[in-house]
Amino acid sequence: MVIEDDEDIRALVQAVLEQRGLQVISASSGAEGLELVRERQPVLVTLDLGLPDIDGFEVCRRIRSMSDAYVIMLSARADEVDQLVGLEIGADDYITKPFSPRDLRARVGAMLRRPRGGAPAAVGPAAEPPVPEDPVATAAGAVPSEEAAHRLTVDVESRVAVLDGEELTLTRTEFDLLAALFGQPRRVWTREALLRTVWKTEWVKDTHLVEVHVGNLRRKLGDEEWIRTVWGVGYRFGQPELAEMAARRNT
Repeated sequence: MVIEDDEDIRALVQAVLEQRGLQVISASSGAEGLELVRERQPVLVTLDLGLPDIDGFEVCRRIRSMSDAYVIMLSARADEVDQLVGLEIGADDYITKPFSPRDLRARVGAMLRRPRGGAPAAVGPAAEPPVPEDPVATAAGAVPSEEAAHRLTVDVESRVAVLDGEELTLTRTEFDLLAALFGQPRRVWTREALLRTVWKTEWVKDTHLVEVHVGNLRRKLGDEEWIRTVWGVGYRFGQPELAEMAARRNT
């Protein structure tokens, strides 16, 4: 799904996506785009921020209320604040205009290589989800915290995370991030390593992507102890010994 009011850019983005083997629908306004997202439930949405009727940030918020599609924001706004706001409200990536078609194609391909859970598969070989390799991450793991008496369950196969009996509402990127940390609970992940593993990208300078999504995930978990910052290095899962105990019980 391409939501873009500039006809030339809309045609360019559509061509890039079709080169990935995707079927593409497009809209020139926020209202039309939202209606099509509701009706067609696309796998991925590219979203211009400077739409003529509805602000792109608001369009993203509404998309998130009805769809789990990947969202890539395309905007001429290069200010870091705009990028951070976009990521905080649910976008998976943010690309500034003018952009390289090759860059966009690579980022779309990286997104479609991630596990998609129960979502419909996209057209083309890039959409096939990889098989998780880590046995800890593959098993559903119950992780009790002795201090807070909380219980977190992460089931990678069904892509469900449950905290104290309630399923968490996570974006695809947030779940992939949690699964990576939980899958190797004793590993200290650098931001660059998380970009390569979760975002499947070599653009390792985009570390703010990791920081924003870690912040969003922490808020949803309600306790920063689940994801601990290792200063000067990166992040690790907060209860490594309990995660391993849980994994042994579930294998």
